Amino acid sequence: MPELRVSLFAAALALWVVAAGNPVRAAETPEALFQAHCAECHGADRLGRIGPALLPENLGRLRKIDAAEVIAKGRAATQMPAFGDKLNAEEIEGLVGLIFTPLAETPHWDMADIAASREINAAAELPDKPVFDADPLNLFVFVESGDHHVTILDGDSFEPITRFPSRFALHGGPKFSPDGRFVYFASRDGWITKYDLYGLQVVAEVRAGINSRNLAISHDGRVVAVANYLPHSLVLLDAGDLVPLKVIPALDYRGKTSSRVSAVYQAAPRESFVVALKDVPELWEVSYAANPPANYSGLVHSYEKGMEEAIPSDDGRFPIRRTELSQPLDDFFFTPSYTQLVGSARDGEHAVVVHLDVRREIAELPLPGLPHLGSGISWLRDGRRIMATPHLKEARISFIDMEDWKIVKTIETLGPGFFLRSHENSRYAWTDVFFGPNRDAVHVIDKQSLEIVKTLRPAPGKTAAHVEFTRDGRYALLSIWEMDGAIVVYDAKTLEEVKRIPMVKPSGKYNVYNKIHYSEGTSH
Repeated sequence: MPELRVSLFAAALALWVVAAGNPVRAAETPEALFQAHCAECHGADRLGRIGPALLPENLGRLRKIDAAEVIAKGRAATQMPAFGDKLNAEEIEGLVGLIFTPLAETPHWDMADIAASREINAAAELPDKPVFDADPLNLFVFVESGDHHVTILDGDSFEPITRFPSRFALHGGPKFSPDGRFVYFASRDGWITKYDLYGLQVVAEVRAGINSRNLAISHDGRVVAVANYLPHSLVLLDAGDLVPLKVIPALDYRGKTSSRVSAVYQAAPRESFVVALKDVPELWEVSYAANPPANYSGLVHSYEKGMEEAIPSDDGRFPIRRTELSQPLDDFFFTPSYTQLVGSARDGEHAVVVHLDVRREIAELPLPGLPHLGSGISWLRDGRRIMATPHLKEARISFIDMEDWKIVKTIETLGPGFFLRSHENSRYAWTDVFFGPNRDAVHVIDKQSLEIVKTLRPAPGKTAAHVEFTRDGRYALLSIWEMDGAIVVYDAKTLEEVKRIPMVKPSGKYNVYNKIHYSEGTSH
């Protein structure tokens, strides 16, 4: 037995000597790897710092295989370095699993957190007039999601004026101040950026949430509203300096059930924000008026103006008017007067019309295939206003009479679409085929005959989507939604290509004039 103990000791000593000469890195947990390599930029709590938040809610359509590639190879044109020489495949796989795991508790982000995050560009001096010669109302703002940049383009010459890095994953569509001078961006991880289009500079930034869906700005340019998934809240900011004004927790009228906030919309004639809730069957209308009207809650016999039979509640600034629904609605289309809206039902098979004054559902529409109402548009046809909407799950466009809420017509397309756009000076509406094998196709529809008159394929095999018009409606700009993408400029009358401008996955484009004048062919 002594001989065996000596042999075992000798073997262990030999192994120790080999290990000392050829050290093998001890396996580390994904949590330890994250703290060692990721926390400095993305925060020890994964809520983000100079890098974005790394939560499944914030990663959007990023697939796990693509996340692994980003960790290994880095991300071009950003501060994200490559870790392929420091981490092996198993460790990278562990990190991917970690960042796609939800946090154990809902993140906390209140008024103090928002205020502490606010950054003012002290070097920004606001010029009296633009520092360029282009028409400031015919500028285009392009969000290039491929490498997280924004390009400002002259809408007359179609030449870029400037290009600058943005926050990670802008979405929801930027919004403009009423005069078109400032543009406000929202990022997926909650950052709100105010940018001066005259001086071509960032003015201020603030983090309004951990995961934000979109923003809206009041018609008078005083207040910015931000819809948050994380935490469940609506945040109101001063549009001038982005100081937080109020945080409204998204709770039902009983104060018990919490909800993600799907989106917030401006309703200018009503001096209010209309708020969509993901998980609660309620619709909110939040007044931003300096002197908000009386708000009624609890048991109410009538909401008709001058006939209210209820006791007004005292909610202070930004009071909430709640409309109870049969189910949550998180995608809206408004009538021009903003007295009614159409919302898509959760089952994806129908839509409902809600009257905002009487505060109840007044009609139901059979719209199967999950209509994308937020991308709908409307126009006059034979003296009656109709709206049109694409469908996210069916290859069709539906046309609806906005007086009697009847389906006028349905036309088949080459696949489900995402965007529908037009201009009041154009006879055509443009819709993409965003999903499926025909994603390179774009249909052009005659707005009077309601027929497809031409199908364009500007880049065969590549996704073509999202049209925006110049301020006069003469040209239509279309995105090739790829990393090696482009903006294709078409003559909106002849449908002939005029110019092609290379861009990196230009996911959205927004014309200043059309946005601030509420063009009937674009989203608001």
